Amino acid sequence: MANSKYEYVKSYEVDDEVFLPNFIVVQINGRGFKRFSQVHEFEKPNDEVALNLMNSCAICVSEEFPDVVFLYGFSDEYSFVFKKTSKFYQRRASKVESIIVSFFTSVYVMKWREFFPHKELRYSPSFHARVISCASIEVLQSYLLWRQTNCHTHNLHKTCLWELIKCGKTESEALELLRGTTKEEKNDLLFGNFEINYQKLNPMFRQGSCILKTEVIDIVKHRENGSPVRRLRKKSSIVHSKNIAGKCFWNNHTGLLKELGSFTNDIGKVEPDYVRSFQFKKILMPSTWIVIRIDGCHFHRFSDVHEFVKPNDKQALNLMNACAVAVVKEFPDIVFSYGVSDEYSFVLKKDSHFYQRQASEIVSAIVSLFTSIYITKWKDFFHKKELKYPPYFDGRAVCYPSVEILRDYLAWRQVDCHINNQYNTCFWELVKSGKSKSEAQNFLKGTQTGDKEKLLKQFGIDYHKLPAMFRQGSSIFWDKEDITMMQEKEKPGGNSLKRVIVEHCNIIEPSFWAAHPTILYW
Repeated sequence: MANSKYEYVKSYEVDDEVFLPNFIVVQINGRGFKRFSQVHEFEKPNDEVALNLMNSCAICVSEEFPDVVFLYGFSDEYSFVFKKTSKFYQRRASKVESIIVSFFTSVYVMKWREFFPHKELRYSPSFHARVISCASIEVLQSYLLWRQTNCHTHNLHKTCLWELIKCGKTESEALELLRGTTKEEKNDLLFGNFEINYQKLNPMFRQGSCILKTEVIDIVKHRENGSPVRRLRKKSSIVHSKNIAGKCFWNNHTGLLKELGSFTNDIGKVEPDYVRSFQFKKILMPSTWIVIRIDGCHFHRFSDVHEFVKPNDKQALNLMNACAVAVVKEFPDIVFSYGVSDEYSFVLKKDSHFYQRQASEIVSAIVSLFTSIYITKWKDFFHKKELKYPPYFDGRAVCYPSVEILRDYLAWRQVDCHINNQYNTCFWELVKSGKSKSEAQNFLKGTQTGDKEKLLKQFGIDYHKLPAMFRQGSSIFWDKEDITMMQEKEKPGGNSLKRVIVEHCNIIEPSFWAAHPTILYW
C-alpha cells in the first residue's frame, strides 16, 4: 500500500484471528439455492449430477489448499476442516472464509458445463460462508455429527415430501401429512406406500460425502531412459460413511489422526445450539458505515497467465466494473463502490441491517457473487481468451463511524490508485525500453511524483492525459434520478427502474460529494 495522510483509516480494521488451539472449520451453503435448483430444474428430492458437481468443487478446494484435511458435504452445503496447526492466512477468519467460498464459487461456475452440458447457467450462483471455531476435538466431533444428522433428517423428509407430491398431493398437503411424524413413521410411509427401502437409497443422498486425503505413490515424470520417477503425494478421494463422527470411521484414517487427533468416545446425539455457540460470529457495530473490500488473490500471476496488457488492461478493468455494477444492483443496501486494479470497495448505508450486520454473511455473499459474475462475464470481455484456471478473491469488513472518515477511506484508496498507477506506468515503459525488471525497480527507487511525470514525458506520455479510469479508478453509485424512482416505486404507478452509473472522477475533492449529495444520504 502507498503511504498518504489517509493511512490512519487502517486503524479501524479489527483483528479476527482464530486462536490456537481452536480448530478452524469453514462451512459454506448455497445462497438462495431453493430458487436456483428450481430455475435449473434439478431433480427432486436429490439431483445426483448437482451433488457430483459440489463434490468435484470440494475436491478442487482440497487440492488447492493443503491445510484443508477433511471435507464433508450434502445438498448445497460443504464443511472444510483445517489441520489443527494451520496458519492459513494468519488464521484470520474473514480471509479464510472468503477465500474458500470464492474459490469454491469460481470452480462451481467453471465446471457447470462439464456436469450440465445441456443446461445453460441462467444466472450467477453464489454461496454464504462462516467460520466455526471448534475449541477441542470433541467439539469438532459434535459438529460433524450435527451436520450428518442434519443430512439424514432433511433427506428423509425431502424423500417423503416428493414421493407424496409425485402421487398427486400438493406441497402444502404433503407438508401437513408429514407434520410431527417420526423417523420410523417416515420410513414406514416410504416402504408401505411407495415400496422404497430408505436404507437402500444412494448413500450419497442419505449419508453425505466425505473427502479424505491419502498418501499414494504417483509417477510424476519419466527419465530419458523411460524409467518412471515416483513421488509420494496426497490424493483426495470421496467416501461415504454411516457415521463420520464415530471412532471406528475416524480413527481408521491415519491422516486424520495425524492432522486433527483421535476421537476417544462415540457420541449418540448433540444439541445444535451447543455447536452453533462456537460459530465465529462478528456483529458489525450499529450506526456505522460498513465497507466490504475485496482483493484478487495472486492476481499478479493471474494477469501474467492470461496476458493482461501492462500496466493497465482496459478490458480486465471493465470486467471488474461490470461485476461491481451487478453486485450493487443485487444488494440495494450498497450505496457506493470504488474499484481499482483487482480491488473493489462496497459501502453499505449507515443504517443497514443487511444479514443482521453479520460480517461473515455480508462478506461471503458479496465476495462469492462477485466471483461468480467474474466467471460468467469473462467471455463478454475476453472473446478470444480461455479462462485457464479459477480466479478468486478475499474480503474483509471494516466499520467507519462518520462520513468524514468514510470519505478519507475512499480518498486513501484513490491516492493509492494514483501512486501505484503512476509507478506501474513508469515501470513498464522502462521495461519496454529495454531495462530488466530489477533495473527498472532500482531506477525508480526514491523518485517522487514530479520525477515520474518528467520520466514519462521522455517517452512521449502526458500522465494527466491517460484514461481517467487508470488514474482515478472507477466509482459506481445510483443515479440520483433513479433513486427518486426507487423511493417512489412502492407508490401506485411508481417506476421500479434501477440504474447505476460508472464514473471515473476525483472523489477526494469535496466538489464530487457536493455534486452528488444523495449518494451517502438517500
